[in-house]
Amino acid sequence: MPKARIKLYSTDLDKLNKVSSQIIDIAEKVKVKTAGPINLPTKFLKVATRRSPDGEGSETYERWEMRIHKRMIDIAADERALHQVMRVSIPQDVNIEIQVIE
Repeated sequence: MPKARIKLYSTDLDKLNKVSSQIIDIAEKVKVKTAGPINLPTKFLKVATRRSPDGEGSETYERWEMRIHKRMIDIAADERALHQVMRVSIPQDVNIEIQVIE
């Protein structure tokens, strides 16, 4: 039976967990097999910028970091379940990819 692989990405962990729990709730209501949410490795984007732009004084740096959290959910590709998943309100901070795998 085919399955749908749902990947969620976000910098806001609370919103990401909220969306993934909504998807799991839908799958439980429709009674389809699920796997997940699986925590994928968090991606760290780091940027170091020099505080003094003109080169005078000591070399001091500001360090900035952005974390991209990822989750993966596999559900059976039931038509009713996927329609309900598509209707879930997804915040602007959360990116979603849905792939159907044979």
